[in-house]
Amino acid sequence: MSDLKEVCAAVDEQTALDSLERFGDKWDAKYPKISKSWQEHWANLSTYFKYPIEVRTLIYTTNTVEGFNRQLRKVTKSKAVFPTDDSLLKMIYLAMMDITKKWTGRRKDWGTIHSQLEVFFEGRI
Repeated sequence: MSDLKEVCAAVDEQTALDSLERFGDKWDAKYPKISKSWQEHWANLSTYFKYPIEVRTLIYTTNTVEGFNRQLRKVTKSKAVFPTDDSLLKMIYLAMMDITKKWTGRRKDWGTIHSQLEVFFEGRI
């Protein structure tokens, strides 16, 4: 995974392609479909490199979303059956309220990211 992360963390598109080639050289014998899939979909994946590095880190950082989903699964998994759909919705709502209470931190570079997003997505933010 660390070799594939080099592709995402590359400074520009050419460096990313070089990293992808190195990844393929190292891992194609064991996992041939990974680099092949990345190369086939490079036209879509490479749009990622038109954004500044701060915005790119925001794009590939999904830990908050994954953590939120994990906590919701934890709450719903402990109860095998819900008597009604409303009871499930209420439990998810209450869990969501508890989860979001812990969201006190901010990204240290949010001001820069927000400014850049306003430039790239003018009129939509």
